[in-house]
Amino acid sequence: MADNSDNKAGESSSGSGRGDGAPRRSRGGTRVGGGDGGRGGANRGDAGGGGRGGRGGRGDTMRRGGRGRKDRSEDSREREFQETLISVYRCSATVKGGRRLSFGSLVCVGDGRGRVGIGYGKAKEVPGAFQKAIKAGRRALKRFTIATGGTIPHQIKGRFGASQVVLIPAMPGTGVIAGMAVKAILEAGGLTNVLTKVYGSTNTRNVVKAVMDALEKLRSREMTDTLRGLAKSEPVTA
Repeated sequence: MADNSDNKAGESSSGSGRGDGAPRRSRGGTRVGGGDGGRGGANRGDAGGGGRGGRGGRGDTMRRGGRGRKDRSEDSREREFQETLISVYRCSATVKGGRRLSFGSLVCVGDGRGRVGIGYGKAKEVPGAFQKAIKAGRRALKRFTIATGGTIPHQIKGRFGASQVVLIPAMPGTGVIAGMAVKAILEAGGLTNVLTKVYGSTNTRNVVKAVMDALEKLRSREMTDTLRGLAKSEPVTA
């Protein structure tokens, strides 16, 4: 009987030890094979499926593109035009629940090299109206003639409605002698020496459109000779 009890005690002591190679549970809950005298294959990364996989380095993954950067061509196009706010209008409509406000903006757009356009935009907020006006101005660009010295080739009168605008050539160093609206358009187009005079109505929209009418009527010496059927070598007689 004593021998049997000693054998059972030896079996129980050998079964409770961790060096017998019996399977046990790892921290992740999976069964891994026990090594001699300790954790054995339970070490992280040693077991095929029991260890945690390391994080991949950034050098192995493909680099992504930039965060929505604009092309240089688009930036150069935006810098090409000069945008000037001429006037802002506030409109209110009375409705059943009260007043409904909206805003309108008048903008001139030019490249400083003989192209200029005006645009009008309307929206519920001023920034939205300004952006709409800029787009309308770029679509309505008109080209005109610039003479030597940053002035116009000849005197011209433009009309729109009850407004009349007279543009007069000036010597270098004179500057643009005009009101705010007329000066904004002429400088955006690239003119630096011009005299102006407004007759009739001084409504901003009418004056601006009268200036555009005057610029479209400008003709250079070569254009006039071509319209008259004269050769370049023939002198112009009075």
